[in-house]
Amino acid sequence: MKEQLFNAIRQEDISEVENLLNNSPQLISEKDARGSTPLLLATYFGLYDISEIILKFPQNIDAQDASGNTALMGVCFKGFDHIAKLLLENGANPNIKNFNGATALIFAATFGRKGIAWMLLDKGADNSIKDDRGLTAADHAKMQGIREMVELLEKKKE
Repeated sequence: MKEQLFNAIRQEDISEVENLLNNSPQLISEKDARGSTPLLLATYFGLYDISEIILKFPQNIDAQDASGNTALMGVCFKGFDHIAKLLLENGANPNIKNFNGATALIFAATFGRKGIAWMLLDKGADNSIKDDRGLTAADHAKMQGIREMVELLEKKKE
């Protein structure tokens, strides 16, 4: 049944996802071969409607995949502002670190996701957190040459 759920998510079959979870709510905590939960998979593919359905079920919204990434980190990488907002509104923690010490804010800064960075900072993201290389989100934005992001992050430090 686990594979059915993950396949339904990949195929964007909203009714099947809802049906499977309603009949077997424990599937919400299952992981695929890459360590992704249903929420991680749906958010990574930018599936807002399916993500909304999945979030109706009790779960660890900050569950990490095999690399330590959360759903929030994935949408920061991909640039899915609307899903980042959904996750933050449902209590996603912006300060969790992956296995390289990166946070959602570091991903947003590295990939120039200014709108998401604003949301993260508004929800308590700590812009002083350093990754395993000793770099903050502002440092990553500087390395990418994203001046507006650097300004945002440095202004928020004050």
